[in-house]
Amino acid sequence: MASQFSQQYAFRAQKSLGLVGGTPDYLSVPGFVSPDVPARTYHYSNDGRLFAYALPTAVRIFQAEGARLLQELSIPNIIELQFSPRGTYLSTWERPVKLEDGAQHKNLRVFSVSTGEELIAFTQKSQEGWDLQYTVSESHAIRLVSQEVQVFRPAEWDKGVVDKLRVEGASMVSLSLGLNPSVAIFVAEKNGAPASIKIYGLLALAGVPTCSKNFYKADRAQIKWNDLGTQALVLTQTEVDNSNMSYYGETSMYLLSAAGNFDCRVALDKEGPIHDVAWSPNSKEFGVVYGYMPAKTMLFDQRVRTLHDFGSAPHNTISFNPQGRLLFLAGFGNLAGKVIVFDRRTLNKVATIDAPNTSYCSWSPDGRFLLTATLSPRLRVDNGIKIWHATGPLVHVQAIEELYQASWRPTPVDQAPPFGQAIPSAPQPASSVLAAALTSKPVTAKPAGAYRPPGARGLATPAIFKREDEGGAPRVPTGAASGSATPPRGYGRNANGPGSFPANGVHQNGHGGRRQVPGAAAGTPSAEGGASGQAQDKKRKKKEKKKGDKGAGEGSGAATPIGSESVRPSLDIQTNGLNGVSGSGTGTADPTQTSVPPTPGADQLDPTAKKVRNLNKKLKAIEELKEKAKRGERLEATQLKKMEGEVDIRSELADLGITG
Repeated sequence: MASQFSQQYAFRAQKSLGLVGGTPDYLSVPGFVSPDVPARTYHYSNDGRLFAYALPTAVRIFQAEGARLLQELSIPNIIELQFSPRGTYLSTWERPVKLEDGAQHKNLRVFSVSTGEELIAFTQKSQEGWDLQYTVSESHAIRLVSQEVQVFRPAEWDKGVVDKLRVEGASMVSLSLGLNPSVAIFVAEKNGAPASIKIYGLLALAGVPTCSKNFYKADRAQIKWNDLGTQALVLTQTEVDNSNMSYYGETSMYLLSAAGNFDCRVALDKEGPIHDVAWSPNSKEFGVVYGYMPAKTMLFDQRVRTLHDFGSAPHNTISFNPQGRLLFLAGFGNLAGKVIVFDRRTLNKVATIDAPNTSYCSWSPDGRFLLTATLSPRLRVDNGIKIWHATGPLVHVQAIEELYQASWRPTPVDQAPPFGQAIPSAPQPASSVLAAALTSKPVTAKPAGAYRPPGARGLATPAIFKREDEGGAPRVPTGAASGSATPPRGYGRNANGPGSFPANGVHQNGHGGRRQVPGAAAGTPSAEGGASGQAQDKKRKKKEKKKGDKGAGEGSGAATPIGSESVRPSLDIQTNGLNGVSGSGTGTADPTQTSVPPTPGADQLDPTAKKVRNLNKKLKAIEELKEKAKRGERLEATQLKKMEGEVDIRSELADLGITG
């Protein structure tokens, strides 16, 4: 009975609303009839005892077990529903409208579940944070109105406000759980004044705050209390990121104690936003997913000491099961939808679940199952519900067109079946799994990872293109002024532009910064550290003068007497005004630099120059193959054979008087 009690779930779609029983059959709850018109919302009470949904003209309240109708409230246009913690009261919210008599529209109303009587009503314009916040025992309820925290006693609604506290600039209030409730009030940063969080005891609002914390870079905040109500995590966010690293502002996190004996900023060691944070049900530890993708996940204790590092992976969600025995890390939204389940005791991976296009995911009350749903309007295709066992198998599938809402029926932990020391084994899949497999269209498996051109397929991926969790280099933070987030590459094309002078002062052709004109005699570097520019100019003028005296006859390529100047002189072309000769006077070939583009008219070279050019081309190709081999790429047999001929090529160049 307890197992069936904990496994019920509800769903709301465009054309249907349903209650479904749990394992092993997953059948519709007998006696529940889907309404004729689309429902606008539904809600379970925290103890799972009650279920209510809103229609355009009425609100109906059911007993969840057996789907027996308890109340039907004739109130139209309800958009939101919420039960009090013990299911004694039902709050409703509708859009505010202007009344004909000019009075304020009281669009937030509180009803008695047992009698259906309206107990109190308020004016609440904003839909965000519209409901009252109750203590666990329902002894008090609070709401924030115009920077004033108002306190009510639900047993005496007719007395109105019984206590209040005005805080200048208050934009958010949060009531803790537990037997000794506290109230946290957030004031946003404004006009240079820092933001602040103040915590008061609910029964001592007139006194001094038990905890107070000021900080900057906080335009809004989320406050997450642990189940005992003793500590709160405050997640702050700015509207704009001044470092231009994120569209969604900067995020920070602080841990505060309700008693005021501990507070600190949670220091995170990876740059980027905070994606998710969750308390463990034991109230002694919490998990954080943070940083640019692949995000990092850490587990901290209640004093922000590191308990475990889950590493970096494409995750943005963390959640503990109600018993605190298991937890999952997942990547939803624009991520692949992979869910990884861990055993909290051993911190070992239990299972990996592929749930693409998931819009909603939650643990079952007994901590054994996960419900994933693809909802509209985020995705309008493949809408439906899938239920997975914590060890990985899919146990139930329900396809539903235009699914808007889905959730488990809540169950107190002490009423759910005990978890046990070992992780329970998975039950047999329901018949819906087999039926879905038979009717589903075959999907062609697509290769995982980024697109690779045909010429690069089947080769090892360079480390520069790998994610950090796949063995690639860690992300290097870039300054705001640089405007570039592309990491530098350590291989490939010349880092300098075409024709530019390399950083080490040496070109690939080994001529110490001088570009050799094809067909001209190879230049010999001087014995000194490099000739001056003036000496180079004199030598060039002397050659030009002799060439002019000899006339057209020297253009025929005839041999000249020994000791005279060459008919086809070697022209020393300066690069950027530098001779490029190192201090030692030697020019060393750098195989990583790109060679000079071919000179027009190279087809008229003499045979010796052509042979030198071809041999240099072969050497360049061999150097490129060596670079590929260093990067771990696979080489073909012909390429390996080409590399073996390097020694012979260099020997031929040496015979021709070419060194380098």
